[in-house]
Amino acid sequence: MLDEFSTKWSKVYPRVISDWNNNIDTLLTFYKYPTSIRKCIYTTNWIERANKELKRRFKTKDSMPTINATEKILYMQVINYNEKWSQRKMSCFSTAYDDLMDMFKERYDL
Repeated sequence: MLDEFSTKWSKVYPRVISDWNNNIDTLLTFYKYPTSIRKCIYTTNWIERANKELKRRFKTKDSMPTINATEKILYMQVINYNEKWSQRKMSCFSTAYDDLMDMFKERYDL
């Protein structure tokens, strides 16, 4: 399918097609993971939600007095996300726990 796509779009997007073809193994790494967690790996829903929340936080401020003020709000929001999300367990990961342990046994000396 990549060959068909490349043939069709290489004239319009030569750099993108070249990058994809040169890095196809890296781009499709998630196929090595159990089927149950693939959606969790390739979805961007949580990133989109985080960006929406940051946009909402900055919108309420009429103007930021300094770049430091903006950076501080961003930093505090990221800290908040880390605290909140570090306590969550995604259901797809818990169902694939054994498979993941097998995959990473050698890497982490488990």
